[in-house]
Amino acid sequence: MNRSADWLQQARADLEVAAVNAGAGHHEWACFACHQAVEKALKGLHLRHGQQIWGHGLGRSWRELPPSVHNALAAAVPDLDDRLRILDALYIPTRSPDSLPDGAPADHFGRLQSDDALRHARSIVDAVAAALA
Repeated sequence: MNRSADWLQQARADLEVAAVNAGAGHHEWACFACHQAVEKALKGLHLRHGQQIWGHGLGRSWRELPPSVHNALAAAVPDLDDRLRILDALYIPTRSPDSLPDGAPADHFGRLQSDDALRHARSIVDAVAAALA
């Protein structure tokens, strides 16, 4: 059974959670939810093409898509490599105080970071949704 639509649905729900968290001032969680949304969207794309992907690296997930899918997604999202790098960098420091020099993640992430993460994540999830349609 192909569950790619379920993964895309959850990716969209994660984007909604990110927006709610950003609006409430929880920018670190908004950034993390953006990473999760893209991770789940890419997992759905892998499943649609009969592949499974493990791990949390967005760049690796994208690179391991079939070449035609990889190229189509790259054409649909300008600067996709860089967007994935930005989102990949949010996976650990948004949740783990010991990944930062001092303070809690909530002290290190603000509106500009969550706005940026939301913009990048939405563009990628939208492109994956189009590829799955």
